[in-house]
Amino acid sequence: MRVLGLMSGTSADGIDAVLVEFKGNPSKPKWEILNTSSHEYPSSTREKIIQVGQGLKINSKDWLELAEEITEINADAARACDPKSTAELVGCHGQTLFHRSVKKSKRGGSLQILLGPLLANILDQIVIYDFRSKDIASGGHGAPLVALVDEALFGRTYGWRGVLNLGGIANLTIIPPKTGIDKTSECLGWDCGPANSLIDLAMKDITNSSLKFDQNGSLASRGIPKLNIIEEWLMEPFFHIEPPRSTGREHFGNQDLKKRTKELGDVSKEDLISTLTTFTASIISQDLDNLFRFRKIRLIELLVAGGGTKNLFLMRQLQKNCCGVHVRPINEIGIPSQYREALVFATLAWWNFLGKKVNPKNITGANQPLLYGVRVDP
Repeated sequence: MRVLGLMSGTSADGIDAVLVEFKGNPSKPKWEILNTSSHEYPSSTREKIIQVGQGLKINSKDWLELAEEITEINADAARACDPKSTAELVGCHGQTLFHRSVKKSKRGGSLQILLGPLLANILDQIVIYDFRSKDIASGGHGAPLVALVDEALFGRTYGWRGVLNLGGIANLTIIPPKTGIDKTSECLGWDCGPANSLIDLAMKDITNSSLKFDQNGSLASRGIPKLNIIEEWLMEPFFHIEPPRSTGREHFGNQDLKKRTKELGDVSKEDLISTLTTFTASIISQDLDNLFRFRKIRLIELLVAGGGTKNLFLMRQLQKNCCGVHVRPINEIGIPSQYREALVFATLAWWNFLGKKVNPKNITGANQPLLYGVRVDP
């Protein structure tokens, strides 16, 4: 079956689209990427998405128009990737504007903006969307959903394998080995904390919005990270919550950046970006250390996807901090790093069409197997 996947993450830089052909067993499918494309948001749209996600209040008319605009941009991205509309199905995540993690007895929540019926009618194709609400209604975090699919797409190897996504937020999937005493284990997954969110916001601040990110990690590489401050940050309660765990820009956004910048004091812009980038790598390293400490799981390799793979300084810090783990970009096993999440939502849409439920207990914490997504026909 030919499926088109559309994804925009917390970085809100645009929409990644992937056209993929699925065959065979849904749990171990044969799949082939037929085409990819990336469609940037207009700068004004991106700015509004980030501001609304950080608490900007807008009226009902503006909400509606923003939802329509996001839907129409998704339609443009779909047409660019699949101009002849060959896909039998479109899986579209929509744009996250707010995420609330589960806390004790308080239910989680997650808001993705997309007008699914409008997208289906514009494209004249079946659309699967709203992937998170059923999970949250069943007591889960609604995130990270990518971890539900990774094992099916990438398979198991001869040891524990990790898949790390470096978007606005970092999330990890832990895939068991295919042989040995752990072969009956199930996948794990959780949100780690900030990946690019704080770095990107800081770059915007120090360059008066002329730069959106630290290209290739060049600014960070010229600075000296303040390791004593990073050690203090790593002791914060969030980083020691036992998974399932989720987060978003609501936690690691402008206010958080202001607090950390104040704690750093009078440092150069190079040292600021270097510290924030090293902080991201240190969060991942600490999570992997805790994985061994509490579950006796040690990875043999960590496959890295997302925009953060282009940050050479961040990748070097990961390799330095994650001792004993083979850290490499996911491209090296034939997965285009930028399109991994779009591929995941194409897969979830295919599973919805087939009626395949997923047990998310060890990843999102939801209390029952679920059919992810809502189907709407044109």
